[in-house]
Amino acid sequence: MFSTRGLAGAPLALAFLALSGCSSSWGSWGCTDTTAERGAAGVRVQVEDTDGRPLGVTAEVVGWRLEPHPQVPSEGDRVHFHFRFDRADGITEPAVDACAVDEERVALGCQTVHWYEAFGRDGDLTGDGWLAVEHPEQVAAVLLIPNDQSSLDRRTCEQDLKDGGGRHPPEPATVGDEL
Repeated sequence: MFSTRGLAGAPLALAFLALSGCSSSWGSWGCTDTTAERGAAGVRVQVEDTDGRPLGVTAEVVGWRLEPHPQVPSEGDRVHFHFRFDRADGITEPAVDACAVDEERVALGCQTVHWYEAFGRDGDLTGDGWLAVEHPEQVAAVLLIPNDQSSLDRRTCEQDLKDGGGRHPPEPATVGDEL
């Protein structure tokens, strides 16, 4: 026979176990991961945080051309592009994906460019990069994706249940993504 007196304490004991972290579903209550939507790519973009809010920094492709990379000219043409970060102050430290695209805006090659790769003064920082693409003759433009990628390596719930989680930037753009 079961004692009603013994059952009366059961809800309290279960609540204690759940609050102490002994419950198997505790992690889903305290830690969640979400991924931001990829913003619209453009030649000039306002860099935005994971919630889609502007950081006050503009990133822009100021020019590009096809030419052999000086260190490996035998590999043929690559996309040599120049970019600028306006109003980057070293506090926000933004990074955006730069992609060579074809006429349909399909990515042919991408890489992340960081504000600290650019040089200048008064918050106007200019730099350059090289993109290796399989068919350089198909490149129609170089576009930037506005999502700040500088926090891409933030801890996830799977990596660190206690300190991980939150909103993360979208995955970096790859060859074949339509921008």
